[in-house]
Order: sequence, then C-alpha cells, then structure tokens
Amino acid sequence: MLSYQHIYHAGNLADVHKHGLLAWMLDYLTAKDKPLTYMETHGGRALYDLADAAARKTGEAAQGIDRARGWFGAEHPYPRVLDAVRADHGPSAYPGSPLIAARLLRPSDQIHLAELHPAEHAALDLAMSPYPAKCHLRDGIETAFALVPPTPRRGLMLIDPSYEIKSDYETLPRTIQRLARAWNVGIIVLWYPILTTKAHQPMLAALAQAHPQALRHEVRFPPARPGHGMVGSGLFVINPPYGLEGEARRLASHFANLG
Repeated sequence: MLSYQHIYHAGNLADVHKHGLLAWMLDYLTAKDKPLTYMETHGGRALYDLADAAARKTGEAAQGIDRARGWFGAEHPYPRVLDAVRADHGPSAYPGSPLIAARLLRPSDQIHLAELHPAEHAALDLAMSPYPAKCHLRDGIETAFALVPPTPRRGLMLIDPSYEIKSDYETLPRTIQRLARAWNVGIIVLWYPILTTKAHQPMLAALAQAHPQALRHEVRFPPARPGHGMVGSGLFVINPPYGLEGEARRLASHFANLG
C-alpha cells in the first residue's frame, strides 16, 4: 500500500502554485453558465490541519501559504476559498484541491475524486460529505479511463500523483496522451515536482513532443530543508483556458522574489 500522506506537505509552496492556478481556472470555467465535470486522480484527504504535528514537523506551510497569502488579492478565488474553509474549520485549516473545487463549483457540476489509500479515502469521503461529490476508492488512472469522456463533456481533470512510484515519470506521458485522445475538449492538468535529480525532465520532453500547444509553467523556490530534493513546482496544462498564461506569469513574479 502506498505510504504517501500529503499532511506533511500541505500548504507548501508547490500547493500555492498548484492551488492558486487551479482555483483561477475553476473560477474562469464557472463564469460561463454551462455545467462541467471536475475529476481528480489523487484526491488525498481534502482538508488539512496545519497545526497538526505532522504538518509542523516539516514546516513547509510556514514557508508556503503562511508566507504567500498576500500574493493574492481579495478578489482571487484561492484566498476566498481559504478564508471560507477557515471560517468553517478553524484558523489552521487548509483546503486540498478537492475542497477548493467543491467550494468553487456549482450544484449542476459533477465532481469525481479518486483516492487509493484507505485512510486517506475515508478522510476524503468525510470532508466531501457536504458536497455532491463521488469519492472513488480506486486507482486514480483507472478511474480516469473509466470516466472519460465524462458527462458533461466540458471540464477539467487534475492529475497530481505523489511520484512515490518512480515509474510514473515513464508511464504518465502515454497515459495522458490516451486520456487527451478520449477527451479532446477536456482541460487536463498534470502537476509535477522540479527535482535536483532532474528525474522529471524526460517526462516533460515526451509530453511537450506529444502536446506542443499545451502550457508548461514552472516556478522555483528554495528547498524546504537542507538536502530536500524538490526545488520547484510545475504544471503541464492541455487545452489551457484563455488568460491562464497571464495569471501564471503574475504568480511567477512572486516566486521570483523569494529569498
């Protein structure tokens, strides 16, 4: 059974990058009065307590959302969701991507979330119980193939693996190419870490060759602690929404000023 649990990293700078742009995309999509489908292959537990000992152990949230909260204006959907979640769950609560999506989507939209880890799935199911979301205790990629093309066809899929299985770097380009063929109108978003080992680079080369019109956006930041191998965060977005590139540049300017 996979051992990765995101509580150790919740609210870190990679989350700020990923969740800030995800919230912007969902806010953009819901501006149009047409229903959509949101899918996520690695849901995690959806709601995190940054005061938890596991979160404090790494200190990543202190370097992440605690530091970056001011990068987003009051009108931005990311801090709007953060404030709403903290109003409901306390000042140390942090929403994962499933809860960000649930807070921004509408009753007419469909939400499908996959999580294979039994304890994480149970927490996900509990956190999402107030919302009309389907939580699948199943491999996320298998779930994605079972659902595409979804109904409604308009929508977004977030693929956010832990990369605990190192073969993910090799298999994801083929997987995403198949998903994009099956769901050619879908926005498919892959998150990946920027690593000192450069393990991500062959995967990105294969993705760029197969999807030359996709948006690739990366930010860099100092390692969370001495010897930590992740030094940045990346998103590869197929069928990027209009305006996403500009929002990504705006966010990147804040990362560029990190000491």
